[in-house]
Amino acid sequence: MNPLRTLILAAAGNDTIRHLVATAPVSRDVVRRFVAGETTEDAVAATKDLVAAGLSVTLDYLGEDTTDRAQAEKTVQAYLELLDRLRADGLADRAEVSVKLSAVGQALDERLALENATRICEAAEKAGTTVTLDMEDHTTTDSTLGILRELRGTWPWVGGVLQAYLHRTLDDATALATEGSRIRLCKGAYKEPDTVAHVAPHEVDLAYVRCANALLAGDGYPMFATHDPRLVEIIGERARWYGRKPGSYEYQMLYGVRPDEQRRLAAAGETVRVYIPYGEEWYGYLMRRMAEKPANTALFLRSLVSKS
Repeated sequence: MNPLRTLILAAAGNDTIRHLVATAPVSRDVVRRFVAGETTEDAVAATKDLVAAGLSVTLDYLGEDTTDRAQAEKTVQAYLELLDRLRADGLADRAEVSVKLSAVGQALDERLALENATRICEAAEKAGTTVTLDMEDHTTTDSTLGILRELRGTWPWVGGVLQAYLHRTLDDATALATEGSRIRLCKGAYKEPDTVAHVAPHEVDLAYVRCANALLAGDGYPMFATHDPRLVEIIGERARWYGRKPGSYEYQMLYGVRPDEQRRLAAAGETVRVYIPYGEEWYGYLMRRMAEKPANTALFLRSLVSKS
């Protein structure tokens, strides 16, 4: 394992370091830059600012790998409260939610995760918005896609996520590129064995472009999650080649990362959706982001001094 990754993972479980990160002036700036806050009010305030700037939003109540039914229920209630606020504040046409199935009980009982995701989808329908199911490590891929299929039987607008670095993903992208199918394509950040995933960065990039082509060639609605300037440019070129007009696909970027680029793309007529994390589990989120791919540490630090 990468020594930096080992160090970051050790820090993730250290309460003393967590306190230092939470209270030190410099690190507080990092947290505020990349996490909207801990409460629904914080998340809604960040959403309003981004929507006012011409951007769309997807909101993630932080937490995953839940092995406690009470915690899974707490997560569901947080989403229900958030969706009610999005409706009440007139934000539902520009803001949706992203849900990790492991946060709502997938590791405990797949049926429990489906039931909880169903409750969130019902609330999203009432609010007038949508839900996207986040993807986690490869051991959950079949389960997550299975729950996605079940939910789409009632709500065809439920979105899914594919990770380009998995060897299987090109086939999944081709199968899911159907009419009305909302699919977010990301590179993938979990540490996976080379038996199931591309490891070399160049191979991951090539896989991403192949999967992007499959999604653009289909009849669905692709959502391209990347901050890579070269991939952003390639996606734009491939979209034009496939006759895709702005609004028939979108770019997605993390809250606080390349905000000027987010606004530049939106000003050019592209749909740009910002992934906003919030909640009490912000420390784990930041540390996992860096541990999953230590290069993210440099990305976060560069973003503090550059808005491009």
